[in-house]
Amino acid sequence: MEPTEINLRALKEMRLKRHWSQEQLAEMSGLSIRTIQRIENGENAGFESLKSLAAVFEIVLVDSDKEEERTQIREEETYIQNIKGFYKLLAIAILSLIAPVILAINDASNWGVFFWLLLSWIVIIGIYTLNVFDFFGEEWKQKLIQKKFKKD
Repeated sequence: MEPTEINLRALKEMRLKRHWSQEQLAEMSGLSIRTIQRIENGENAGFESLKSLAAVFEIVLVDSDKEEERTQIREEETYIQNIKGFYKLLAIAILSLIAPVILAINDASNWGVFFWLLLSWIVIIGIYTLNVFDFFGEEWKQKLIQKKFKKD
């Protein structure tokens, strides 16, 4: 049987397809059951473990999902940076409104200035939120299409 090329992300599917238990796979590969469980749960595996599993399944190890992983990591890091930026902007807005609210409390003629500043910050934060958090992205489009055309 010629080895096929597949990545080991689908370890559980390959194991179930052959009707093997985790114990059987562990015995055939020489790995512990816990190692099999960790790999199936997406945790990193050592190269030797991967080689053992590749031999059992008669497959060639590939790194086809490395670029996908890097892209996913970049997206996650960007998302975290965007959240940090949102909180920083919110903190700046709150801090910049402290003095105007104190002035407005002491002198009623300053409430107009306070409300203009408040409205400005609400608009700025709203625009930032709409641009950064992509409420109407691909996921939203897919849901709308499925709803409209009743696709499952």
